[in-house]
Amino acid sequence: MFQGETAISVDDKGRLAIPTMYRELVAGACANRLVVTYNPFEHGCLWLFPHAQWEQVRDQVNALPSVKAAHRNLQMKLVGAAAVVEPDSAARILLPASQRSTAGIEKKAVLLGMGNKFELWSEQAHLAKIRQTLGEDDITHEMADLRL
Repeated sequence: MFQGETAISVDDKGRLAIPTMYRELVAGACANRLVVTYNPFEHGCLWLFPHAQWEQVRDQVNALPSVKAAHRNLQMKLVGAAAVVEPDSAARILLPASQRSTAGIEKKAVLLGMGNKFELWSEQAHLAKIRQTLGEDDITHEMADLRL
């Protein structure tokens, strides 16, 4: 289970170091094999899945009938763009340049542990998103039952 928020630096080659607190979890969860792909719902964010979790997501997405444009769009953004990344000896992963560019991830980013995956946000997109508050109209029936 991944959770927490960590400020991350991305070097000139597009590498980021997996935070120390996650290294053992990543090694245990997926033998250091992660899959990076676009977050199809949020601009400025990439998803990083442990390989086994990714395979489940990939299979569900690929099972959608491709005759619908929304399905093809999801398949393109998730499966078509997916790249396997493995940490080097310094625990750094290399993010694909096209994904970094599209998400606007430059020198500074934010890594969020989201349970079964990580979200990697550009610093600007994360700041904008985290500053948004939920209004009454945003509260779903399921959220209303939470005791926060």
